[in-house]
Amino acid sequence: MQPEKKPLEDRRAEPPEQSIWWSRLSLAQKFSASSLGKFGYELQFIRNDNGKSLAVLICNGGVAVIAEDGEINTSPNIRIR
Repeated sequence: MQPEKKPLEDRRAEPPEQSIWWSRLSLAQKFSASSLGKFGYELQFIRNDNGKSLAVLICNGGVAVIAEDGEINTSPNIRIR
């Protein structure tokens, strides 16, 4: 008899609050990140852009950024290393 295989975990099923970056988001960014999370975007990191935080999310190779005021840009001019 073979050992029982565990199903693969889908990391997208984890609530965004589990991200180490979540607590550093503004309230407006949290709302926007939650909205993008429904489409599979995951918070990767926060970049400091001229003294303001810019949340960076990734989904299937696509990048989205969220400004401190919650504004979402799904076509940012940003380079990910």
